[in-house]
This record gives sequence, C-alpha cells and structure tokens, in this order.
Amino acid sequence: MTKKAQNFKKSKTGLWMSIGTTAFGAISVAKQAKLARQDNDTLRLVDAAVSAAAIVTGLAILYRELKRLGDEDVLLG
Repeated sequence: MTKKAQNFKKSKTGLWMSIGTTAFGAISVAKQAKLARQDNDTLRLVDAAVSAAAIVTGLAILYRELKRLGDEDVLLG
C-alpha cells in the first residue's frame, strides 16, 4: 500500500493535487493578512508574508517537478 502512495505522489495527478492543496492554503494566508491589516498587527502581517513566501516557493518546486515529469514523457516532449 505504501508503494502505491509513493508512486501516486510522484505522478502527474499527485503533483496536480499537491499544487491545488498548496494554492488552497493561499486563501487562509490572504484572510490572515486582511485581518492583520485591519487590526494593525505588524507581527501577524509579517507571519502572513512569510507564509505567502512559503506557498510561492512550494508551488514553484511542485511546478518544477511537474515539468520534469513532462520532460521524461516522449509524447509530451
């Protein structure tokens, strides 16, 4: 069972799901930033900015992996 899960994680479907769930986390960060701006809470605003940077980095890594899978596919490349 764990072998199937590991293969799914490295599949295109698994990568697209990871991209979707990571992007979905951006909604939470946007809400956090909005509340921080309303409350003039600098510390929460910094936390939201760091979280947003982590989301962008995660999406970039997942996109790179998706491209790498596409490069290995003879029909796509």
